[in-house]
Amino acid sequence: MHLNVLIVDDHRILRQGLKSLLEKEPDLHVAAEADDGREALDILASTPIDLVIMDVAMPGLNGIEATRKLSSLTPAVKVIGLSMHTDRRFVAEMLKSGAVGFVSKDSAFEELVQAIRTVQGGQIYLSPSAAGVVVDEYLRRSFPAEPSAFSKLTAREREVLQLMSEGRNTKQIAMDLHVSIKTVETHRRQVMEKLGLYSVAELTKYAIREGLTTLA
Repeated sequence: MHLNVLIVDDHRILRQGLKSLLEKEPDLHVAAEADDGREALDILASTPIDLVIMDVAMPGLNGIEATRKLSSLTPAVKVIGLSMHTDRRFVAEMLKSGAVGFVSKDSAFEELVQAIRTVQGGQIYLSPSAAGVVVDEYLRRSFPAEPSAFSKLTAREREVLQLMSEGRNTKQIAMDLHVSIKTVETHRRQVMEKLGLYSVAELTKYAIREGLTTLA
């Protein structure tokens, strides 16, 4: 039986490379690809998927928020986070969002295959650098004690902040999220008040630092 895999990453070359390598494994089939979290959710609504390899930092809808939504809508689908960064917030928030694995993009391809085998066996897989982060957090007894975007803002406010920082205007954000312009304006005001940041430049810097978006 084949394992249907969805690769979610905003870099096409990386997606194609992963697909080529994964399909050399006799039981793995790349059923679909997506270049952001929102497209991934659309695919999951219509395509049978067993496992998602999810980039963390993507435009439109980042991997953390996409994993949170995915875990709620399709809890049987397993998610492995994939990132260049193993910063505490990236790892912690992916795991809290429902991911069962986290692999650094610096890892060898064989490690990703090992991660897939591990999570399919019902266990959690963390690459060594990510595991070190989790151990450090365990020693601190909890995930980030200091306020972060994930504790200060609601999920919808984080979505609005990400889209704002990526240059989307109010009307475009309303269309992306299927809400009214007034609702977006309300969320934007709440984001600014909660963070104490009132310029797009400040909000963009904050969004990048918190792992909500990347301008790379």
